[in-house]
Amino acid sequence: MARIFYSFALILISPLIVFYLYVLRGKKNKGYRAHFKERFGFVSKSLFTSKGKPLVVHCASVGEVLAAAPLIKALQKQHPQLNILITCNTPTGREQIINQFKNTAACSYLPMDFPFSTARFLKRLNPQALCILETELWPNLMAISHKKNIPVLVLNARLSEKSQQGYQKVAKLTQIIMRSITVLASHNKKDAARFIELGLPPSKSHVTGSIKFDINPSNEQLASVANLKAEYKTQERFVWVAGSTHPLEHEMILNAHQQLLKKHPNSLLVIAPRHPEQFDKVADTLAQSPLSFSRRSNDNYQNEQVLLADTLGELQCLYGAGNVSYVGGSLIRRGGHNPLEAAAFSVGVITGPHTYNFDHVYPELIKLKGAVVVENTDELATQLINLSQNTKACQTLGNKAQQCVLKNQGAIKKTLTIINQYLEPQA
Repeated sequence: MARIFYSFALILISPLIVFYLYVLRGKKNKGYRAHFKERFGFVSKSLFTSKGKPLVVHCASVGEVLAAAPLIKALQKQHPQLNILITCNTPTGREQIINQFKNTAACSYLPMDFPFSTARFLKRLNPQALCILETELWPNLMAISHKKNIPVLVLNARLSEKSQQGYQKVAKLTQIIMRSITVLASHNKKDAARFIELGLPPSKSHVTGSIKFDINPSNEQLASVANLKAEYKTQERFVWVAGSTHPLEHEMILNAHQQLLKKHPNSLLVIAPRHPEQFDKVADTLAQSPLSFSRRSNDNYQNEQVLLADTLGELQCLYGAGNVSYVGGSLIRRGGHNPLEAAAFSVGVITGPHTYNFDHVYPELIKLKGAVVVENTDELATQLINLSQNTKACQTLGNKAQQCVLKNQGAIKKTLTIINQYLEPQA
């Protein structure tokens, strides 16, 4: 009954959902209007080059795609003939999938959780299993998969205390979700316990750690980082990279950089807004500021004070080219983004106080002294000035960050063991 009410409510507000995605979001980013039929379950097996039931891996957006990429690539290495469909919710997530996997994996939007859309999606694909990254738990998708005997694997699962309270408010619906989970691989015992308190049978729960720690720069990335360091003269001056920044935060970053420049006029800020629709807006803000800047997409850097990273798929390497990183969404209440993309390159992390999206990462990173927390713009500027004046402290911060990454690796191997139990034998 709970799922009937949920589905009915979803259908009632469907015009608003479509208007929001196609009209409002589509106006800012035309990618939202492309492949729109997929959001209603219209996908085809022609996505795949060979026969065989696919494995569906759902990654909500860019962050989940980047985190899941090493896991999926390890899976492809073990099972070269396996058809894999990676689904997402956003155009930037889709672009990241294409950048990461080219034509080695199929790509589609996950349908909206209308029962008819989800049923159509599952009927057309008939997947071997459905792998869901983190906590993207859609009731109809999971319940219909369970009814069709399609294993539902929730991987790299995390559940904050606040999210748990939210699920408790819709207990009947939550029970359906928990019953539909075949197996859950969580970050730690606390996350596992919260799922169990919501009704997940303990026998379905496994603690594997976070796959986000299993990040190892490739030779191609290391070569790209070396080129970027040479281009922006990282060895000769202080370069800091502010990645995944948001509106209101952009201005804070530029303010901090202006304070840094008073002490070290040769410093460079690389600012990479989280969403592509912000690129031009940040360029306008920079144009109205006293700072000189160039755009990475123009490839014409001439020693300006700021480089606007308005390209996709380069952030990890840009982090690697810096002396230190600031990871965005944290000076404002957005919950932060993944600091391990910088840490893997031995680049230390500065973060604001709002990191609840990465409660499974930041406590360990801070404890091992690979990250420092600042409360506001002035504290950020002070920290940057201190690090720019103390090369050894800056390098130590980066080394400690990388040590944290290496210490916590191993989740991919454990997660692969779980997935392999639910794959059908290849012909």
